[in-house]
Amino acid sequence: MKLTIIGCSGSFPGPESPASCYLLSAEHEGRTWRIVLDLGNGALGNLQQHTQLEDLDAICLSHLHPDHYMDLCGMHVAVRWRPGGWPGKHLPVYGPTDTDQRIANAYGLDPDPGMHPDFDFRVWQPRRPVVIGPFTITPVPVRHPIDEAYALRVEGPGEDGTTTVLTYSGDTDACEDLVEAARDADVFLCEAAFEDGRDDHLEGIHLNGARAGQMASQAGARRVLLTHIPVWTSQKVVLEKTKENYDGDLAVAVAGVTYDII
Repeated sequence: MKLTIIGCSGSFPGPESPASCYLLSAEHEGRTWRIVLDLGNGALGNLQQHTQLEDLDAICLSHLHPDHYMDLCGMHVAVRWRPGGWPGKHLPVYGPTDTDQRIANAYGLDPDPGMHPDFDFRVWQPRRPVVIGPFTITPVPVRHPIDEAYALRVEGPGEDGTTTVLTYSGDTDACEDLVEAARDADVFLCEAAFEDGRDDHLEGIHLNGARAGQMASQAGARRVLLTHIPVWTSQKVVLEKTKENYDGDLAVAVAGVTYDII
């Protein structure tokens, strides 16, 4: 299983990265399967540097804040108006309740039919796994100020027939559910939007470096990639504070980089 960072800027696109979007790919049944975790604003352009849009097998949304799903509007245009028609599958979109209505409203469409001709909308059921080719994805509710926010635990093929695990935190503050989702993950793609010392008075929204490190340590994650860091948050501060609570393999996610998950 491979992870490509399409976008990792927190809250809105930055000068070096779109907002949240992560491409997972793996070989299965004689072909490459591809899914994206989130499709935040600005991500659709960079995504095309790494795959043809028609080669996607599913879009999986952690929650319905614009920096995590708004480029679904552009994807709708690509599907609806592609010359010659969209090839193959009716593209599945997994997300929280009312994803179909929210994105139709964002584009100014009547929700009936909205984007249903373009996408097969499917609603996450907490802790109920979904299988997409070689990927098994389990949505776990986490702590963020919106009706439904999920961490996504993805199991996929590793080397020599083994199973590897990537956990994507989505947006969340510290909670036991996040530890559950990241338990023994080979890669923990963990948000750290708040800067330690500056944002310590803010609760229930995002992690800072110290809390990200605590969550990773409690979960026993093998490797951590810090992500969703806004332009006004110091990566250096967040990284140093994470290290105080987590002694495993640690780095900041960088847009355009591909990681092997083994």
